[in-house]
Amino acid sequence: MSWKIPLFKIYWDESDVENISNCIKSGMYWAEGPVIQEFEALIADYIGTKHCVTFNSGTSAQHAALLAYGIKEGDEVIVPSFTFISTANSALFVGTKPVFADIEEETFGLDPDSVLENISSKTRAIMPVHYGGCPCKIQELREVADDYGLILIEDAAEAFGAEINGKKIGSFGEASMLSFCQNKVITTGEGGALVTNSEEIYQKLKLLRSHGRADNTQYFSSTQTSDYIALGYNFRMSSLTAALGISQIQKTAEIIKLRRERASYFISRLKKEVENNVHFSEIPKSYFNVYQLFTILADKRDELKDYLAGRGIMTKIYFSPVHLTYFYKNILGYECKLPVTENLARSALTLPMHPCLTFDEIDYISNEIKNFYGD
Repeated sequence: MSWKIPLFKIYWDESDVENISNCIKSGMYWAEGPVIQEFEALIADYIGTKHCVTFNSGTSAQHAALLAYGIKEGDEVIVPSFTFISTANSALFVGTKPVFADIEEETFGLDPDSVLENISSKTRAIMPVHYGGCPCKIQELREVADDYGLILIEDAAEAFGAEINGKKIGSFGEASMLSFCQNKVITTGEGGALVTNSEEIYQKLKLLRSHGRADNTQYFSSTQTSDYIALGYNFRMSSLTAALGISQIQKTAEIIKLRRERASYFISRLKKEVENNVHFSEIPKSYFNVYQLFTILADKRDELKDYLAGRGIMTKIYFSPVHLTYFYKNILGYECKLPVTENLARSALTLPMHPCLTFDEIDYISNEIKNFYGD
């Protein structure tokens, strides 16, 4: 369907085209090489970590993180259900059990109190999600992880550039996953990364993403015979993807500025005109939200979604709880009591948000929401 106002558009310019073109014209290093190393260095410097390893997706990065930390069958990993399904699935990939804790209403992230209630003797890690570009209560979760000797792996797929008191999201955990899928703050179409301060984990991640190959030479341009010392996967990011990432990351500040301006205007319009029917979370002032998603809590959510679709405005439900999906409920047999998750999921609706969204388009959307509620 062709939408009058789509949910998102990709922010790009000629530097993206130029970087990819230069990579293509080089005639080599399309699969590995200096471009990837440059992108990794830029990411690590931006987040404020010692190391970065890129992957072909955020899901692959998250999978590799659990493998690198030796999380396995018999272990448990605490995750939210209010997330994209890959957060929970990555635990299944390594044979461990995802345990769902509830979320809190301020940031839509894991509730530290619910996490405490779900810690068992089998718990090895906590994997919180920074929902929609808003930091979760990661400082409190850091304290819980420290108190119980647990690994904290941030799912920062939606929060590139978000901060708490000037400290970048992605720098609180032992490791943090980033995603560069097409609707993220910066994008390479598909792609992901894992950042960490651990040299040991860094070395393991490099083995995991490339078949367990032990050498530090460029495989495709070296005569050296490689040795394979561990089980690994083909999780590599291509150089073409990394070239796009290099140009995208240089636009991060502008992209975030544009998103925040549009979100602020959206909030002011909706609070003024439909404050009785549309609600927002009130996040702490020290939290810097990058608005990868712009989600409202709406009365008669499903009817509003259909109404807006009829007027060419795309919206989407981010997210339907993972524990209520057919796979988790009927195949895996999950039965969870997550009242906040289920309550918020019944009213959450994500509206269009991207750097190119015009203020006239925001006015149109706001007016149609106002018309729906008859205010």
